[in-house]
Amino acid sequence: MWLKPEEILLKNAFKLWVTEKDNEYFVLQRRRGYGEGGGGLTGLLVGTLDTVLDSTSKVAPYRILHHTPDSQVYWSIACGVTKEEIFQHWDWLQQNIMRTLSVFDSSEDITSFVQGKIRGLIAEEGKTSLVLEDDPEKFREALLRFEKWFELPPEEKLVTYYSCSYWKGKVPCQGWLYLSTNFLCFYSYLLGAEVKLVISWDEMWRLEKTSNVILTESIHVLAHGEDHYFSMLLHLNETFVIMEQLADYSIKRLFDKEAFQRVPALSDPLQITKRGLEAHAKSEQFRTFFRLPKEENLLEVHESFLWVPFSHFNTLGKICLSENYLCFASQDGSQCHIIIPMREVKSKPDSSSRALTVCVRGKRALRFSEVRDYQRLANTIRSRCGISASPQHSASSEVSRSKCRFTLYSSLLFMLNNTLVFVYLCVQQLKEKMKEQSWNIHFSEYGRGTSMFFTRKTRDLIVRGVPEALRGELWMLFSGAVNDMATHPGYYTELVEQSLGTSTLATDEIERDLHRSLPEHPAFQSDTGISALRRVLTAYAYRNPKIGYCQAMNILTSVLLLYAKEEEAFWLLVAVCERMLPDYFNRRIIGALVDQAVFEDLIRENLPQLVEHMTDLSFFSSVSLSWFLTLFISVLPIESAVNVVDCFFYDGIKAILQLGLAVLDYNMDALISCHDDAEAVTILNKFFDSVTNKDSPLPPTVQQASVGNNDKASHINVDISELIREAYEKYGNIRSEEVGSSRKRNKLYVIQTLEDTTKQNVIRVVSQDVRFNASQLDELYNLFKRQHFLSCYWTMKSPALLHHDPSLAYLEQYQLGFQQFSVLFSLLEPWAFCTTKSTLSLWVFRLIDENQDGLVNFKEFCCALDTLYSGSFTNKLKFLFKLHLPPGRGKVDLQAYLKQWQNEILKKEETIKDLPRINQTQFIQFSKTLYNIFHGDPEEELLYRAVAHVTSLLLRMEEVGRRLQEASSPPESAKPASTTAAEESSTEEASTTPESSDTSSSHNSQDAGPDLSETEWSFSFEQVLASLLNEPAIVSFFERPVDIQAKVGQARVAQLKLKANNSTESQGQVRVFSLEAIN
Repeated sequence: MWLKPEEILLKNAFKLWVTEKDNEYFVLQRRRGYGEGGGGLTGLLVGTLDTVLDSTSKVAPYRILHHTPDSQVYWSIACGVTKEEIFQHWDWLQQNIMRTLSVFDSSEDITSFVQGKIRGLIAEEGKTSLVLEDDPEKFREALLRFEKWFELPPEEKLVTYYSCSYWKGKVPCQGWLYLSTNFLCFYSYLLGAEVKLVISWDEMWRLEKTSNVILTESIHVLAHGEDHYFSMLLHLNETFVIMEQLADYSIKRLFDKEAFQRVPALSDPLQITKRGLEAHAKSEQFRTFFRLPKEENLLEVHESFLWVPFSHFNTLGKICLSENYLCFASQDGSQCHIIIPMREVKSKPDSSSRALTVCVRGKRALRFSEVRDYQRLANTIRSRCGISASPQHSASSEVSRSKCRFTLYSSLLFMLNNTLVFVYLCVQQLKEKMKEQSWNIHFSEYGRGTSMFFTRKTRDLIVRGVPEALRGELWMLFSGAVNDMATHPGYYTELVEQSLGTSTLATDEIERDLHRSLPEHPAFQSDTGISALRRVLTAYAYRNPKIGYCQAMNILTSVLLLYAKEEEAFWLLVAVCERMLPDYFNRRIIGALVDQAVFEDLIRENLPQLVEHMTDLSFFSSVSLSWFLTLFISVLPIESAVNVVDCFFYDGIKAILQLGLAVLDYNMDALISCHDDAEAVTILNKFFDSVTNKDSPLPPTVQQASVGNNDKASHINVDISELIREAYEKYGNIRSEEVGSSRKRNKLYVIQTLEDTTKQNVIRVVSQDVRFNASQLDELYNLFKRQHFLSCYWTMKSPALLHHDPSLAYLEQYQLGFQQFSVLFSLLEPWAFCTTKSTLSLWVFRLIDENQDGLVNFKEFCCALDTLYSGSFTNKLKFLFKLHLPPGRGKVDLQAYLKQWQNEILKKEETIKDLPRINQTQFIQFSKTLYNIFHGDPEEELLYRAVAHVTSLLLRMEEVGRRLQEASSPPESAKPASTTAAEESSTEEASTTPESSDTSSSHNSQDAGPDLSETEWSFSFEQVLASLLNEPAIVSFFERPVDIQAKVGQARVAQLKLKANNSTESQGQVRVFSLEAIN
């Protein structure tokens, strides 16, 4: 590898290098302790020194130096892993450089010329792969060490590397941590003790920062049941953040099947860089904080002051600019932020004296001062502010629309005003008017609509309660749904039209749950409410088939429809499902399980008395699941639950966590005194039934009980506003950043727990049909699953990702296609299958793929291995015999499925008499398969003679049978000749060596075709079995036990090295076609 020329003052520093070749301008050296005469104490010391100092010499012990005769300064220009590699560089210098150097007069010119040539070579090599790295030269050297030490597939992309210590007990091993797209790797070499560690991100259970008595701070990794600790003097936080990002990227790509189409930096796993990960993390944080659409990316950040009119001073903060939004967030503790859509910018910004003035449509001017790169920011805003929304969605119309909102709630109030007595309503509506007045004052000071200032006062008003008339407008604003709807005019109407009349599993589930959604609420006792709910849920299922429809979405959408228009309710649902509660609404509800784990952590931290009494916090996870899935709507009366939803849309999941802690705190004494879980559930249910909303404008006859429990018990009433205020006062110090970090940490554990549950269920089912023990099945499952992921590591378009669906039955979640199966089978097959591995793998795959869908599940794979490892001689031979039978044509019809199901129920075992006969071509191939199985065995010659004897015997038996048959039928002159020719051909085929008989299947079909058409003879399985039983060598070979544990251990080590490439895939397809031609 060519190196960036670096000056070396001493040619033989510390006598660590030995000169192998030299001339007038170059020196080729070998690192002492390597190569011939290497090892010993010198090798140990030099190897340790190279590892600790991160020297390239550890993996590249050869180098070439450049010098001039009249100078003592040497320049390193190349290094090599092997002598062949460094000699290639040496020869290139001799052929291309040496002759040119004689032209120069001065040493400086010679050195400059050599350095220029070397830099040109480096630039040419790194044109594509290293241009995005911060220090390409150092990165090239690190990449060389990474590839040499860990021997991962060449496609694996190194992202970054750090110096660190790996703790084994109380003893640290100083070495280097390498972080790549799919693996965490560590290498250390100290005085002959080599430590090498490779862990894939998708196998991690825990990734967290910890501290203990020995280490003030370290990174803890839990994988394969083992704990690993890494510490470093510098960059620990940076290292942990990169590890967190890589683990999250791997989980989203491999388990969630996210393609990152909107993130070019992450769309190709072969081009992942540290810079790209950091940019993606910042954009995610930016979108989450400002509640922006997923399409937005953080483009620029500028520090500046913003003139705040309501406080009459400049507040320090940062301007964050994306494709369509200009956002500002304060940094001085005032918790002030504002979001300005570019479509709302009325006039182009005026810039003067490092200040910018941005005019917003129909509102006011915002002045940013002390902007460093103000001219660049002004130009960017000018280029983007021409984008505007449709007139019907402009911000100027938002306020007017909010004044004439017609929702299910407003229609309900209209009905009540005409049917109920006003005695109760007058007092409650007076309170509503007072709330509205408070908000109107707030709007006049802080603005209204998309460009409103968000401050502490805004949160205070939210905690006190939102007026019913403003609830829908504020939900749209706080969730960011108002921006989604403004930028997609007419989108919802199109979805409704396209989804109208569709029939899917999602629509069937929606129809089933429509009348279960707030059934006692008057708004959903008529077709108006039910139809609106149906349209919103069906349109969303059509928009996002990955989520489709899940339970709890109907309850949430029902409440949204009470306070928002139908289209607004749709966009609110989009904001909740896709941004605010990610991964909540799917078959495994991973997001809710993750937040339950976060909730448990907060309970341990904030409620120690409860933890002391109830050490097992899993009870709270089971109880709180409905809290998170329905935002307390299913446990609280509706008029109280909407106040919780107010806080949720403003503060996100943090508001739900705070309220959950407040509920447990309020019932602390009762929960501590309870004796079992059932009593604790009763206490919480009674508490939720007692929660009221004293400010609700609805009369008691219409107010709803909680969805989950309608029995009112005698309990002191608790006002929801007081409960929310107490939650903010006691637990308002919980930061959203801490919640996000805890989510990432717990997501690994939740996913791996679900995966482990899947594995245990699969093993339990498979263990009933095989003779492998639980430990062996566990190892086999890990290999099977890893083979699935190996085909996904280096591409975004792997077919295996399409096969993986967590919503399927346990056995069907992980399945292998032929290429994946072929690699894994070659690692675990009990016999050495010579050179026809792919062909035999194809036959085995075809045999065990009973439904012919091109996929094999774990049970089918294990049953095949169980036959080959633990089956009797007869079963093993029957398995090999069936490999050579022609496959079934087409898909299995319904009658065949029913018959197969009936046979499984009756446990009808296939007998040897049920097997069809094999013809001449199939028998010849069967004989060749036996030859290949015996190849490499110590008794190879004896086994070859046994197979030849059996083959010859069977052919003679067939010939005798034919002659007896001919005696009773008219003679045909062509038949004996053909039969004799077939016998000679078969005998010759059987007596050849495996090498000479190893031809392709298609070739055999062409050669044997004429014989097959002229002489139709065949053998039954009983004939083959009876003949082979007479050969003790063959019987003992098949009955010889094979150590499955050793095979699994070898496969675990070699699995990464045998990744299937594209050329193998194309060869496999050719074999498929040729095999089909035979049959």
